[in-house]
Amino acid sequence: MSQSTEILNGYLCLKILVLSTRPLKYRIFPFLQWVHELDRRTLRADLLAGVTGAIIVLPQGVAFAMIAGLPPIYGLYTAMITPIIAALFGSSYHLISGPTTAISIVVYASVSKYVPPDQVSEFVALTMVLTVLAGAIQLAMGLARLGTLVNFVSHTVVIGFTAGAAILIASSQVPHILGLELSGGHAFWETWLDIFRHLGLTNPYVLLVGGGSLLSAILIRKFLPKVPYMLAAMVIGSVVSLLVGGEDKGIKLVGEMPARLPPFNMPELSYANIRMLAPDAFAVALLGLIEAVAIGRAIATHTRQRIDGNQEFIGQGLSNLVAGFFSCYAGSGSFTRSGVNFSAGAKTPLSAIFAALLLMLIVLFVAPLTAYLPLPAMGGIILLVAYNLIDFHHIKTILKSSRIETTVLLVTFFATLFLELEVAIYVGVFFSLVFYLQRTSKPNIAVLAPDPDDHRRRLTNLVRKPSLPQCPQLAILRIDGSLYYGAVDHVANTLGDLREDKGQHSILIVADGINFIDLAGAEWLAQEASNWRARGGDLYVSGLKRTAQDVLEHSGMKEKMGPANFFATKKEAIAGIFPRLRESQCALCQSRIFEECASVPEKPVEEGASEYSP
Repeated sequence: MSQSTEILNGYLCLKILVLSTRPLKYRIFPFLQWVHELDRRTLRADLLAGVTGAIIVLPQGVAFAMIAGLPPIYGLYTAMITPIIAALFGSSYHLISGPTTAISIVVYASVSKYVPPDQVSEFVALTMVLTVLAGAIQLAMGLARLGTLVNFVSHTVVIGFTAGAAILIASSQVPHILGLELSGGHAFWETWLDIFRHLGLTNPYVLLVGGGSLLSAILIRKFLPKVPYMLAAMVIGSVVSLLVGGEDKGIKLVGEMPARLPPFNMPELSYANIRMLAPDAFAVALLGLIEAVAIGRAIATHTRQRIDGNQEFIGQGLSNLVAGFFSCYAGSGSFTRSGVNFSAGAKTPLSAIFAALLLMLIVLFVAPLTAYLPLPAMGGIILLVAYNLIDFHHIKTILKSSRIETTVLLVTFFATLFLELEVAIYVGVFFSLVFYLQRTSKPNIAVLAPDPDDHRRRLTNLVRKPSLPQCPQLAILRIDGSLYYGAVDHVANTLGDLREDKGQHSILIVADGINFIDLAGAEWLAQEASNWRARGGDLYVSGLKRTAQDVLEHSGMKEKMGPANFFATKKEAIAGIFPRLRESQCALCQSRIFEECASVPEKPVEEGASEYSP
């Protein structure tokens, strides 16, 4: 063999090795899939989208941190770190991670049970622990390939939860807008009772700043849609506060934020803290994953990009895990920022990285100006954020279209208002799964018969029409749904009723709609075949998928049922079953619904006899 041939063979082997390991490389470093797409045009589009994202997240980060009970700078820290990690290790090209309203309110509810927010250092320390734990749970679920679990949780749970959270957020901000100093429980009805009791103590200057900020945000968003309305409303609120006298009139200010980048901070991961916060961390992790994957897939419907749920789990998990070590709190995908990112023309996840880097520069120069930002102005903006959380369009659709989804929506909504927030998430998910299992446990079962209007009757165009005549000997049923342990009872009862009502001695199950059979389903089929044989007939199956037949074969149930009783198509099934029917009954039959029936001479039915008689 020549040296050139050896070199060529070596090159081909190396190329094959690289190609074979390519998917693994992309799974470990998913950003390698889009790095090669970068060019001057793409970079420009991503940079412009990043500028827009940085401007939008500045007021949002401050507002969300206040919802979480944290100093405002922590919301901006979260908007700097989590988007970068999530962009590098997620699968969506347009999803922007960072602080969100729903996650913020769950973080506040989780940590405030153990430490009040006014004990800032202790509150922040526990928040970092919660963030790391949530990230670790998300990462573990991603590595375990559990991304498909999100598919079993109805998005209605998120809609109901966020609507309830919006009311809680609004309830917490109204006192700031009215300038009321309230004490009492955290329940929203207690807050509103206190508000009405102390309504006469409203500070008109505080109300002017808060209401003015809210009104200006609404007007700017409506008439000047290209202007960042939150940022503009914050500036207007600050100016109004200065004009009316500021702190001298009882208007509290946010205070100056430190002009620095997120510092490294080792979370206090003690056994006691982990044990205390683990249940809350799981709720934060679950809600964050549902949000991120739902938003990523919603945008993917426009971009036709394939979203890998497992990779999103890994991306969100790593982003929160790293963020907890850099003074950030838990984040997730933001629908607002992700939608704006897509609308701004972003091409790759680099736009999220640009937005985070630009935010770092903005904070270094703008942070001192927050000393003039009034709390009532922030309250007014947060009220608008809370209103935007309520998805009125989808709520109306759910109420009109589905009683089951309406139940999930209302249960989650009221659980959010009246129970602990993490419990509300579990309640919503639980009911969502219960109704899903309830639906799958009752496969659709239809009695079929050949269509007499179809001239190709030998092709057995079986249709579902109760008025059509049926074969006195052979029942034909179509099952649509999985035949697993949860559905066996429903299918068994339906077939039992059929045996008693119709008196037919054989049955053909049209199984094209059966995607999955477990061991319980396989054992039931074998038992059902035995029941029909005891009547002098048999059970036949047509169109069963290969994967479902494998379960029957490996369990030995197909052998018990009889391999000859399985057919590839309905046409083959009718042709194969007809010779096994009782010819004496066929001769007396008045239905004659199959083309094969014409081959049997017709005999008159004797008085007192029945075509169902043996």
